[in-house]
Amino acid sequence: MTNVNIIAVGKLKEPYLREACAEYAKRLGGYCKLTVTELPESRLPRDPSAKEIEYALAAEGKAIARYLGGRDAFSTALCIEGQALSSEEFSRRISGRSALNFVIGSSYGLADEVKQRCDLRLSMSEMTFPHMLARVMLMEQLYRAFQIMEGGRYHK
Repeated sequence: MTNVNIIAVGKLKEPYLREACAEYAKRLGGYCKLTVTELPESRLPRDPSAKEIEYALAAEGKAIARYLGGRDAFSTALCIEGQALSSEEFSRRISGRSALNFVIGSSYGLADEVKQRCDLRLSMSEMTFPHMLARVMLMEQLYRAFQIMEGGRYHK
């Protein structure tokens, strides 16, 4: 069974997002061993400077790095400059892998060092979404990808 690790900066606060993630976690249980790690988001002032953002991303990056271990794991950074994939292509990219890491940064993104350590940079869309919603979207796409692999009816 595939080990899927979602490493996310920040906690889901809204109940509707937690409920959606719980539903997809339940569905994914038949396909993988899912682990979601929530890391603390750096505190920044209301209008942070570029230096303050850089420092915060570096601190978050150090925390993320502890969870990216293992040479067997295929690691994906979710970021706006990443590659957009169809659901079918996403399914092909993760198929047959024993361990998958997905990294979701804070609202300011991810440190360059984290992106460089990842095998894939993935964009969910050309549109902008809250980073908390990205977790729900990722979990839905993971479920869809496993359904595609098995020829399930979910993906039409």
